[in-house]
Amino acid sequence: MRYFMTVATERNFTRAADRLGMAQPPLSRQIRELEEELGATLFVRNSRPVALTDAGRLLLEHAQDTLNSADRLKQAMKRFTEHQRRRFVIGFVGSTIYGPVPAMIRSFRARAPELDVDLVEMNTLAQMKALNDGRIDAGIGRLVFDDAAIGRLIIQREPLVVALPAEHPLARDSAPVSLQALLDDTLILYPSEPRPSYADQVLALFRQHGATPRAISEVRELQTALGLVAAQSGISVVPNAIQRLRRDDIVYRPIVEADAVSPIILSWRVSDQTAGTHLLREICTDLQTARSG
Repeated sequence: MRYFMTVATERNFTRAADRLGMAQPPLSRQIRELEEELGATLFVRNSRPVALTDAGRLLLEHAQDTLNSADRLKQAMKRFTEHQRRRFVIGFVGSTIYGPVPAMIRSFRARAPELDVDLVEMNTLAQMKALNDGRIDAGIGRLVFDDAAIGRLIIQREPLVVALPAEHPLARDSAPVSLQALLDDTLILYPSEPRPSYADQVLALFRQHGATPRAISEVRELQTALGLVAAQSGISVVPNAIQRLRRDDIVYRPIVEADAVSPIILSWRVSDQTAGTHLLREICTDLQTARSG
């Protein structure tokens, strides 16, 4: 996979071989073996520079994530062999890291110094599978899935706000904005996949109030959505804590509707009776109580 990434980056087998510190024939052989294994041609070799086929572009889209996962695994194994400490892996949805999650993790680390705590970004759907597979010990997400093997605790019901371009008419004062007032703008949703996701929460909120946006644009991640808002391509509904990402070209406004909230949910395996999981649940319960009090 690394050989493939190098050739795809260099767009030239000779330069890729030099960068990898190897001769070109073995590199070409490795790429052909990869193509045989995948059953697809990855490069158009008679073009200059070398071009990716459609299959090659698809592989390139996913290859870096695969390599990053492999690197994280190597690092985790190295830490384990060096310290022989039990790993406690927590999956989290990216947007939650701007709210109560950092303080919660700091408290968990301080009260469980014997654990090697790892954080892995993954959507809620992936967290459910990872929990059932035993690849993570807990998940922090925004969606509820019906699974008797998974326990849940709502840490917080986070208010939603609308992100507006700085020059937008609704950005001129600090008054709360109704969903109906947003219908003439393009609604930028994230993530576009997999589904269901936070995007579906936002769409459901509009439906519950009989509101249908004029146009919808879906992007993969929060940062892209905010970038498009700044470029005056539309508006986006985001969790309140995202306001910590201060930008001169975006204005955040509260939403009038009281049910414009998104929960932050801790999930764990019901069968997991370890001390670490009990401690994390206790910390989250205390945080929940403090917020509701």
